[in-house]
Amino acid sequence: MKVMQSLLIAVSDNNDRTLMANLSLSSPELLNSLDAFDAREDDVLLVSYPKSGTHWLAGVITKLYNTPVTLTTPIELGDVSKLEELNQLSSKRIIPTHLDYNMLPQHFKSKKCKMIYISRNPKDTAVSMYHYYQENPNLPTIDTWTAFLDLFLEGDVVCGSWFDHFLSWEEHKNDKNILFLFYEDMKKNLPKIVKEISIFLGISISDEDIQDICKKSSFSEMKKDTEKENSDPSHTVCALTSNRKLIFRKGTVGDWKNHFTPKQNLRFEEVFGEKMKLSKMAKHLTYEF
Repeated sequence: MKVMQSLLIAVSDNNDRTLMANLSLSSPELLNSLDAFDAREDDVLLVSYPKSGTHWLAGVITKLYNTPVTLTTPIELGDVSKLEELNQLSSKRIIPTHLDYNMLPQHFKSKKCKMIYISRNPKDTAVSMYHYYQENPNLPTIDTWTAFLDLFLEGDVVCGSWFDHFLSWEEHKNDKNILFLFYEDMKKNLPKIVKEISIFLGISISDEDIQDICKKSSFSEMKKDTEKENSDPSHTVCALTSNRKLIFRKGTVGDWKNHFTPKQNLRFEEVFGEKMKLSKMAKHLTYEF
């Protein structure tokens, strides 16, 4: 039995849309109720495929605001009562999600809510997810990197295919309410990205404040803070664990070279070339510095 069959279930709504949910962390009732969720025009969505820098991005964005904001858990996580809990929040909502664009609740689209999509090169994403699988008891045990890579390329991992997820959002690259970011650009020049985010969100911020945010949002500082907060699961925005020690690992660019064999890399490039042949944004992915 494939991993996805044991970990995920499919739920179809009246529009024949297929949604996938982690059996232990989401419910069919919640997924079927998402389109009825009452989005607010000032909601901000943080969108990503797992292991692409969501927590890092969330840490940056919440530091930009001087007014109260609430960073929620992913909207697809939990049972149907989750939607009512979100409706009760009085403060501005920063809502993470790993849903692809086609699965996104309709009101977020119709109300033109601002969305920030962060992507990471798929080789490093695969490696990071492999280690996450190894350490997370909520996920199936995959014995070897070779076995995991096969599953990743087939889209038979939690949240499905990286390629399909990326392409579903790329179709909306020209939407004015969506900002596309790359994890590697954050690593290369965080102040520039923080400025870009602040402009997109309409937040006025000084260069001095940007430098302060960057200092507090460095990977090492956030990893340190994460480990301090590990006893409080409400601090995590991860859909797959409340153990924050599993959220941050290396955070480097190019770690895939320590895992991929030349043969595996060749196969990955072949699959990538076929699946992403029409993608323009894929050309901007960075695999090493």
